Amino acid sequence: MKKLSYIIGGTTAFLLFACSGNNRQYDASGVFETTEVTVSANGNGEIMRFDVKEGDLLKAGQVVGYLDTVQLYLKSMELSGNLEVINSRRYDVSRQTASVKQEIATQKREKKRFENLVKDDAANRKQLDDINAQIAFLERQLAAQIETLENGNRGVDGQIRMLEAQKAQLEDQIDKCVITSPIDGTVLSKYAEQGELATQGRSLFKIGDLNNMYLRVYITAGQLSSLKLGQEVKVYVDEGEKDRREYRGIISWISDKAEFTPKTIQTRDERANLVYAVKVAVKNDGFIKNGMYGDIKIN
Repeated sequence: MKKLSYIIGGTTAFLLFACSGNNRQYDASGVFETTEVTVSANGNGEIMRFDVKEGDLLKAGQVVGYLDTVQLYLKSMELSGNLEVINSRRYDVSRQTASVKQEIATQKREKKRFENLVKDDAANRKQLDDINAQIAFLERQLAAQIETLENGNRGVDGQIRMLEAQKAQLEDQIDKCVITSPIDGTVLSKYAEQGELATQGRSLFKIGDLNNMYLRVYITAGQLSSLKLGQEVKVYVDEGEKDRREYRGIISWISDKAEFTPKTIQTRDERANLVYAVKVAVKNDGFIKNGMYGDIKIN
């Protein structure tokens, strides 16, 4: 079996591989990583419940705890009371103007009656003119009253919208006091305990998607032409001292910028001055661990 040696961080690492009795080299090696999310507190208050342990499997949206929301709730109740008070100041325009409208209707009936009387010379023209003047006065009075009432209602509407916005802000703050998992994954670290005081932005726990891992490797410019997004490659992981596990990997990302080779990474060729970072998506069967070394073979 052919032995390959690589310089890793100033030390020599020996990687051995045998496949069906044939000696083969790996095209690139790297380290497994996962999508990690650090969940922080979105509010301030005592942690009333926090059901999280390292190693727990959580679903996206799963509730794992909450912060104290008593003061926020009381403030929301106060705003609800203010909304009722403000809303009671709203004018019923149709009811407030009903008497003036009724008087206008009465005057219009009188106008019609006097028009017939004037036509029959049973009444003088001045009486009809007086009725027309009275109708015009009442209509102006009605328009002014409606405008005043509607302006008052618009002011009430503005106050209501302001209070509703404040209440919505409080409800949003209350909702954010519920601690949930943002992704499906495994709890990697826990930074707080029930009963402690949380402030906005304080880290509570870290979760990672260990089912879908990524092997970050670095390839030379010469290898770049043989890779494309979505391409399938073989991924190998050490199992014990001699055995190797093989996985199906998919090229999910290729950097568009070259960089100097990291000291902890090996490539097929001797150390190159410039390499390209590549991410290989691998479905984890539970054996692969975060930070574990892996190798790829380009098909």
